[in-house]
Amino acid sequence: MKKYTPEQIVSKLRQADRELGKGQTVKEVCRTIEISEQTYYRWRQKYGGMSPELIKELKTLQKKNQRLRKIIADQRIDMEIMKEAIEISSKNL
Repeated sequence: MKKYTPEQIVSKLRQADRELGKGQTVKEVCRTIEISEQTYYRWRQKYGGMSPELIKELKTLQKKNQRLRKIIADQRIDMEIMKEAIEISSKNL
């Protein structure tokens, strides 16, 4: 199984569009770009109409989102530690 980057996928979809415009069938196009029909339709659904710039922006946003989720998780842990420390200190008073 090959792993394609989003940029490669968009490039293959553009190539497929050109071939379809020449009158080839989806089956023939898939053979040309070396993917299955199922993969073609899945890619078309996920990446159809996206430009390489949008793909880059999407990847950047996904990385930022992942970083922010990690920060939130770390803050939740810190808050739980603080709550426990407050409970322990209030019991000792």
